[in-house]
Amino acid sequence: MKYAAVVLYNNKNSLSAVDVLPVTDAFLSGGVFFDEVSFLAYDVPSSLSDALARLSKDCDGIFVICNSILVPEAKRAIEAAAGGTFDKINLLETKNHLFGILPSGMGGAKLVTDEIMPRVDGRRKQSYFRVVLRAMGAPAASIKGAMEQIHSSFPQLLLHVTDRYADTRVEVIYDRNTPKYIVDEATRILATELDRYLYAIEDVSVAERLVDALKIRRRRISVAESFTGGGVGRAIVRVPGASEVYFEGINAYNGRSKEERLHVTRFTVEQRGTVSDQTAYEMAAGLLATGNCDLAIATTGVAGPDPDEKGNPVGLCYIAAGTRQEVHVYKYNLTGDRTTITETATNLALFLAYRELK
Repeated sequence: MKYAAVVLYNNKNSLSAVDVLPVTDAFLSGGVFFDEVSFLAYDVPSSLSDALARLSKDCDGIFVICNSILVPEAKRAIEAAAGGTFDKINLLETKNHLFGILPSGMGGAKLVTDEIMPRVDGRRKQSYFRVVLRAMGAPAASIKGAMEQIHSSFPQLLLHVTDRYADTRVEVIYDRNTPKYIVDEATRILATELDRYLYAIEDVSVAERLVDALKIRRRRISVAESFTGGGVGRAIVRVPGASEVYFEGINAYNGRSKEERLHVTRFTVEQRGTVSDQTAYEMAAGLLATGNCDLAIATTGVAGPDPDEKGNPVGLCYIAAGTRQEVHVYKYNLTGDRTTITETATNLALFLAYRELK
């Protein structure tokens, strides 16, 4: 079966204004691969009608993705092209075609999973399953190597990889006729290649994994943040039940705050600077010295857009993670804009803390 997607966007704005990736990723997770993706300006109504008429000749499924405000207009165009009406909020089915209208972003992705994929599976008389592996900071070469091994040995498997702020999600997609040993072997290859970076063979976030590990070991965690500005603590408290293991989070953004709240020494601040391995170490050690936590995370760095007063470059950061027995400090030179740098550092900090527990 062939599938196509049509993305409606404002040609006066960036294409990124339509958050397409969550929706297309949801289709890929269900084993739906688009033979064609068209981007059309929404202020030219005839262009959508023309595209639907053309795609209907070759495609079994046609899905329109747009910002929610455009959904009613897109529905009218689809109904005119299909000669029918939507039987569900987002679905119109005829003998030969399945049409869908999806808002962009995570809302559209949920509709794909809940409404679209069951109907697609019914039409193609085939269901797809998946195994999900999650890794943090995995080198592209390791991922590529694992995928090449799997493709050469098991071409019937489909692999879907996404990466967001250093958090890599690998899906092994297979149908009901695939022998279990093939799926197991593909999973083994991925787990072996990503071993140092792997944190889950299930679809959970690194924060969920960390909180679960803390609960199992009956440990408490505290967080001291500078340039991540509370991102690490926020990720932890989003996990249900985090109150059982999360003691406190301190946003020590200013150098004096680091001294007064975390007991970073004046010598370290003046001689090494607030962005240094020693500062990160002392931030974490200050939390652990209180006796209120068993595991500590500390972050300090330069998020940008400019270097700091010491001339440290944008993206330089130090992340400390450790227990009362030992604290380890990791240095990173991250790239990207301010949001990318801080979100990546947040994910890495959570992963390093989880690795300390392991």
